[in-house]
Amino acid sequence: MTNPSVEKKLADFQVCDRDLTEALCQDYLTADAIAVDTETMGLIYQRDRLCLVQLCDSKGRVTVIRIAKGQTEAPNLKKLLEATNILKVFHFARFDLGMLRQNLGIQVQPIFCTKIASKLARTYTNRHGLKELVLELEQVELDKGAQSSDWGNPENLSDGQLQYAANDVRYLVSLQQKLVTMLKREDRWKVAQQCFELLPIMVTLDLLQYRDIFEH
Repeated sequence: MTNPSVEKKLADFQVCDRDLTEALCQDYLTADAIAVDTETMGLIYQRDRLCLVQLCDSKGRVTVIRIAKGQTEAPNLKKLLEATNILKVFHFARFDLGMLRQNLGIQVQPIFCTKIASKLARTYTNRHGLKELVLELEQVELDKGAQSSDWGNPENLSDGQLQYAANDVRYLVSLQQKLVTMLKREDRWKVAQQCFELLPIMVTLDLLQYRDIFEH
């Protein structure tokens, strides 16, 4: 496997091939929380592959990692995402956790999901997508134009696609902090933590292709 490299820096984020560099990994390992997202070829774990992994810390340092077709490991990324002293913040963590485990064998911990937190805290709305959440809590309107696009040709991703991918993690750590405040205010923080702890079990069931086993 070739060494990971920083291919280019676009505005305020960096793009790496296959894995984090050792230097970037060490930088992120000093964080208290890291935002994480993925881009894939589709939504079926056994069919659709992982294409990108995006990271951002509380200082706003964003890295987009391009995952090669057939790649099965990313040691520095695994070290970071399995570090138990760093909170990993996702939006709809269940899917990303499954993709990271299925493709790279990464067992992420500990976990915070802004979508679950939003559903528990923001019971005055049924709009819990990332775009709606960022608009309300950060007063920023995300451009979702590149959401459904071909992520499978990493060497030819457009700057627009890369910027979209970077923006999907840019606000997550800030959202996590604001949602924790709301959850504690409404006495829902404990149940939120229990939901986050349950996520790895849900992912195991998803990867085994079990659905709705708790239904009557």
